[in-house]
Amino acid sequence: MRTTARKFVAATSREALRLVREALGADAIVLTHRATAEGVEIVAMVEGEVQGVLQGSAPAKPVAAAVPSMPVAAPVARVAPAPLPTVPVPVPAPAPVASMQAPLPAQAPVQVHAPAAAPADTVLEELHSMRGMIEEQLASVVWNDRQRRDPVRGRLLRTLLGAGFSARLSKAMLEKLPTGRTYAEGMAYVRSELIRAVPVHEDEDALFAAGGVYALMGPTGVGKTTTTAKLAARCVMRFGADKLALVTTDSYRIGAYEQLRIYGQILNVPVYAVKDAADLHLVLQDLREKHMVLIDTVGMSQRDRAVPEQIAMLGQSPRPVKKLLLLNATSHGDTLNEVVHAYRHGNELAGCIFTKVDEATHPGALIDTVIRHRLPVHYISSGQKVPENLMQADRAQLVDSVFQPRQHSPLFVPAEGDLQEDAASGAASQQAVQKAQGETDLLRLKYQNLIRAMAHDAQELATTASALAGAQIGFERARSLWRQATDERAGQKAVLQDLLVHARGEVAAACETHVLALCGQVGLRSNEGGDAYECHGSLLLSDRTGLPLAAPNQWLSTAATRGAKDAARKPGARQVPWLRQQDFGHRPMVHLLTRLPGIEAMVQWQAAGQRWLARAPGSTAVIDMRTGAPDTLARMDFEFGEARPVRFRGKAALLAESQADVVLRFNAAAMAAGIARDEMPALRCVATRVVDARTGNVLAQVHALSNIGPEVSARQLAQWLGWAVDAEPCFRLLRDGVQLVGGIGELGDPDIMKRLLIAGQMSTTVWRLLQAEGEWADRARALLGQLMGRPARNGRAMSGSALYAGVGKLFLLLDALGTESTAPVQAPRESAQPQKLEKQD
Repeated sequence: MRTTARKFVAATSREALRLVREALGADAIVLTHRATAEGVEIVAMVEGEVQGVLQGSAPAKPVAAAVPSMPVAAPVARVAPAPLPTVPVPVPAPAPVASMQAPLPAQAPVQVHAPAAAPADTVLEELHSMRGMIEEQLASVVWNDRQRRDPVRGRLLRTLLGAGFSARLSKAMLEKLPTGRTYAEGMAYVRSELIRAVPVHEDEDALFAAGGVYALMGPTGVGKTTTTAKLAARCVMRFGADKLALVTTDSYRIGAYEQLRIYGQILNVPVYAVKDAADLHLVLQDLREKHMVLIDTVGMSQRDRAVPEQIAMLGQSPRPVKKLLLLNATSHGDTLNEVVHAYRHGNELAGCIFTKVDEATHPGALIDTVIRHRLPVHYISSGQKVPENLMQADRAQLVDSVFQPRQHSPLFVPAEGDLQEDAASGAASQQAVQKAQGETDLLRLKYQNLIRAMAHDAQELATTASALAGAQIGFERARSLWRQATDERAGQKAVLQDLLVHARGEVAAACETHVLALCGQVGLRSNEGGDAYECHGSLLLSDRTGLPLAAPNQWLSTAATRGAKDAARKPGARQVPWLRQQDFGHRPMVHLLTRLPGIEAMVQWQAAGQRWLARAPGSTAVIDMRTGAPDTLARMDFEFGEARPVRFRGKAALLAESQADVVLRFNAAAMAAGIARDEMPALRCVATRVVDARTGNVLAQVHALSNIGPEVSARQLAQWLGWAVDAEPCFRLLRDGVQLVGGIGELGDPDIMKRLLIAGQMSTTVWRLLQAEGEWADRARALLGQLMGRPARNGRAMSGSALYAGVGKLFLLLDALGTESTAPVQAPRESAQPQKLEKQD
């Protein structure tokens, strides 16, 4: 039987689908969908022809064509795969999937055929493209429905967009607006939210009292020299001209030094010109007695490659230079965003100054930028007069200036009447929503048909999903969270509450006497601008096996707050107080840390009754309570108990533990924290030693400190620490998980914390699958490797990143096929994990 697949090309996906509907009817089967140079190309055929091919008794020989052929699979409901005819359509052949229906002999390894990577990637690109169309259509349906039910929300959105705010921030702000409000009440709500969110440096007295070196940075023509003069005038009025100096690095612009020199003469302030980092170093050394130094830097485009060089020059100075970024109020929002990214890349900004505010028509872009990037606003410049036109930033005035009535109607912002749709009545609006919903349903059906045409064996995917669902590794929870990542109705609070409920259930089922809470952190980067983040999280571990059970919460800090003296970045600083407020049952919680916490945290946790166990370096200074002499952990004499055989780095070894009571020695950190010498905490030290079974040489020795009493044995504490070290790489999987559920956007992204919460819990499932043993686990990993185009190799374990990506593609295929898991084929056995010491050196 010969069939003819028809190709349709249009400017947009919607137009191409309309052509398919007109030519082949509403029941047409979409085979491929891709973007080409001519536009969007869709290949489709009539449903009856596909069914006729499926019912053919013998394979039809493909007709010679310029495109490859593909096997069309039977429906999902079939039990055993059978030979199927081929249809000459332009879809690449998918990769074969290993069968998991028949059990393999225990001695036989799992055989996996190598798939073709390129066709598999093409298939997944098609799936992602179609899924994106569905999500876009669904978002349109949801928004249109909200517009119909609450038209005030739409009017407020248009007001915010007209003022210069981004769509992302505007929608995030209006997401929490209660329905049924009037326009005036909505504007009051928007005003209060903006006043609360905009960061402002309000203490000018503290700024001048601290003094220091300030560099004013920004693109060409933003007003750096004039603003430098205005700031200099305020400094002179505050503490006199003899405590101030001006420096310029602008040797390119004609008259730049002369302009600043004239201001200096008027203010009786010395002005210095520097050319490079060496000159700046010498000048700042000479000006070390000055209370404040203001640097007027060279104006550069945000796309100029010399911007990092200028930032590096300021960073090499002997005195720390605080950078203030000048933002032009007349710039477009995207331009402001580029400027912040360019000048913030690898550079910590102290804040910003708004310039040319008196010339701006859409100042909302400024507020939007500082809210998303958490840049404190120091001053607002609104004219050329020195120093009158420089004002200290005020939240309320700043927000009110955005919504002040304008003298002229805007030409480049659509008015209310321009956005009125033809279907103005409620009934017509309802019809429009129903029509959009119908188009979405049709698109979803075509999406599923496309998957069925491409999948080699859909039953195989369902069998794998059932095995994973019954494996007690949180697979169904991870899949549910993956769906919530794109569900606008599921907010951060709902996901957090869901994770807490899941964590309580896991703890009740998998913990016996204690709940182990591992504290960790991982560095992340934004997908769009490359901004640096640091994510702090906690993993709840089973006290039976040491495997991660749940990741109930995550915390995020930006590069602007990342500093060695930031108390929130100390080990356990965020996790321990939050976990203390949660209810995980009657079992006591033990906080596991791979780094020693600060002395202040130790005292606070001891007073609050929090138990903790942390790995400590051998150089930790203590007082041995047995002798009363000062010592370090590495130099203490331990009496190790009976050794037991283990494998360490492939060698036969003996493992033994010992313990001793110690007190941390009084140091400068304790003095700075206000802790007296007699208040230094008394702790329990557990030492774990590994020696070569043949020679007796010490292979490794690890030390841990804890405030846990003798009710827990030293061997148990050592095992808990070993589990913590083994599970720590699970935090790094968070990077892969965040990308799987949408990535990290810029500051101000309303769903960034929701995606982090989802990625954290999904990481525990992937990690448990990575560590699982048994035939079901081997087969599941083999299939996920095939989906990734990475077949399993004998003796080589699959990486966590590859496994994570395979799980994501499995979720995509299961949802496309509408497959739900059933009873597990084989339940895994829960067994104690062997003690691992590979990383304890």
